[in-house]
Amino acid sequence: MPNFPIIDAHVHLYDPTAIRFSWMDGEPALNRRHGLSEFAAASAGVDVEGIVFVEVAADDGRHLDESHWVEQHAAGVPLLRGIVGALPLELGARAGPALDAFAALPRARGVRRLIQDRPPGWALEADFVDGVRSLSLYDLPFDICIRAGQLAEAIELVRRCPDTRFVLDHIGKPAIRDGQHEPWRTQLRELSRAENVVCKISGVATEADPQRWTYDDVAPFIAHAIDSFGFARVMFGGDWPVSEAAVTYPAWVATVDRVTSGATDTELRQLYRDTAIGFYRL
Repeated sequence: MPNFPIIDAHVHLYDPTAIRFSWMDGEPALNRRHGLSEFAAASAGVDVEGIVFVEVAADDGRHLDESHWVEQHAAGVPLLRGIVGALPLELGARAGPALDAFAALPRARGVRRLIQDRPPGWALEADFVDGVRSLSLYDLPFDICIRAGQLAEAIELVRRCPDTRFVLDHIGKPAIRDGQHEPWRTQLRELSRAENVVCKISGVATEADPQRWTYDDVAPFIAHAIDSFGFARVMFGGDWPVSEAAVTYPAWVATVDRVTSGATDTELRQLYRDTAIGFYRL
């Protein structure tokens, strides 16, 4: 384990009795309250100094309600350092009022609009691109959540939005379960050449076989992501509680720790703290 307190740049907090998440109807393990007390129990044994909340795909029309709930749930709790909320950026200029309202929240630090289940080309439609571009006016970065087959689209989105800062969630969700390294490896390297993009080392075990994955299954993918972006442009993410389908919180930290066993203390602090602090203005 790291010998210093860490920042987790990707944590989900929610209460389905407060905000509706229809996609959880078929996910009984997730479809219950996961708040700060539950996170504390799950992460016991790991010194977590701060977390960044990332949106959980609330039902349409409840995105701002979700961010407000998180603000209220964590009121007075210094552990929560930032909120990455969902906003309908596909509305383009019409998303302005929602952006204004979100940016006014004390811990608003980024925006995510899920791309992973959208049809091909959705993220390159003119209104969505305009919405992503507008984030730079608020100094809010965009979390790219895609599957590996959408990396080419993500590369083009980044190219069209040079003034927006981006972070790639879950190393681009490579097809680890199928042992498929290409074209993910090549495209990830290409994406890393854009200096306005960083990468979250998160969500990897769930892209392998959740019940049967081994260290050797995931390590090459983690190592390639770090090698592509460099320690100064990667950040640790627990992806709790989604990650629990495949790995406990301490075991995920131990896995990343093992992959980076040859890193310097400075490099490890970049991965586990400094990149997230700088990127999300924590």
